[in-house]
Amino acid sequence: MNTSGQYILKLRGFLDSDQSRLAELCDNKNIWNNVRDIFPSPYTLKNAEEFIRSCQAENPCSTFAIEFNSELAGCIGLVKQTDIYIRSAELGYWIGEPYWGKGIATRAVKQIVDYGFTQLGLTRIYAGVFEYNHASRRVLEKSGFILEGVLKKAVYKNDTFCDEYRYAKIIEL
Repeated sequence: MNTSGQYILKLRGFLDSDQSRLAELCDNKNIWNNVRDIFPSPYTLKNAEEFIRSCQAENPCSTFAIEFNSELAGCIGLVKQTDIYIRSAELGYWIGEPYWGKGIATRAVKQIVDYGFTQLGLTRIYAGVFEYNHASRRVLEKSGFILEGVLKKAVYKNDTFCDEYRYAKIIEL
């Protein structure tokens, strides 16, 4: 906490020194259950090194480390779309389990949305959430995202089908 009693949260580029902590936070089945299967499980130090290298190569940067009180606490990013969807991006994020319930995701989402609209020239940012991930759905709602629809049985995770809740936030033109 700083002297005013506030927690310090910032989005920053990934550093080589984040590798161990990233691997430690990501090697967690509770994280993996809420992300796409491309996210490795188990998550190794080599996975962390490769991920950090890919983030460091982005230009402009669109994937950020979430730093909470000077500690790596998670990751958030925007995947800019192409062709006729060039002004849209998909939002993705995760927070390490030790940091759940502290309002970190909501604050990080608000920061990256501002970045996407002001720095990347986006007009629409959307996110898909598994039906059982009530915490993530609440994060998006508190961040001003609107539920656009429910894609029935769109996700196949852990040998089970589930619905995907699709949220979006659109900048006023």
